[in-house]
Amino acid sequence: MLELLSEHACFGGVQRFFRHESAAIGLPMRFSVFIPPHADGQRLPALFYLAGLTCTEETFMTKAGAQRYAAEEGIILIAPDTSPRGANVPGETEAWDFGVGAGFYLDATQEPWARHYRMESYLHELRALVLEQSPVDGNRIGIFGHSMGGHGALTLALRRPDLFRTVSAFAPIAAPMRCPWGKKAFTGYLGTDESTWAEHDASALMARSRTPFPGGILVDQGLADKFLAEQLYPEAFEAACAQAQQPLTLRRHEGYDHGYYFIATFVADHLRWHAGQLKA
Repeated sequence: MLELLSEHACFGGVQRFFRHESAAIGLPMRFSVFIPPHADGQRLPALFYLAGLTCTEETFMTKAGAQRYAAEEGIILIAPDTSPRGANVPGETEAWDFGVGAGFYLDATQEPWARHYRMESYLHELRALVLEQSPVDGNRIGIFGHSMGGHGALTLALRRPDLFRTVSAFAPIAAPMRCPWGKKAFTGYLGTDESTWAEHDASALMARSRTPFPGGILVDQGLADKFLAEQLYPEAFEAACAQAQQPLTLRRHEGYDHGYYFIATFVADHLRWHAGQLKA
């Protein structure tokens, strides 16, 4: 059952927040949807936004200022939560970069996480739900995200290019097999066999691909980002795209950090970039 928690008029459309029982997660999950003004019966392109560590389904909708541009372009925005809540897994709230708020958009295979921490399956469940409940055109769906969510957007798009026509990212964890955040998450959720990690590493997935997104991929990275050197590795993704003959626009911005002031500055570019392909 889909429960409407709140709704708010916004730029001629409506911002809604929902809760529902998730079959994939086995727990209630929350998500948010912005629906721009549109004609009755009209089906619209949609963008999934995946947020980063510690964030929720509210973060992007309240901080990024994206609804103005989504209304202008006629694009639905969908933002899920970043992990299960209330799983009561021992240790799930002990660290900010693992467990609650840090699901990494994959399906855990290791106990005690495997039962509820199934965020990749949840994203596919949510996609089916919004197709049923919202005026989304299932053939015109893109995905983007920030940090951990940038990792999720890139990997989910590369794993299922049949479902996502466009992909972009802000400061993504682009090579998680190489960085402390990724190693911690992959070890905990997937185990110590690193051969399984490559299935969820954007740079590794891209390196074995061949032009999966001919329309290109857009990535923005702030050069004042304190996580850039140790955690993000955009240069690894850039090299993998070159190897895969994948068009990539990787923009590096002086003075910008890892937060939502950075995202709010460039979110219009991302909305318009996706719209250019989803509405073509």
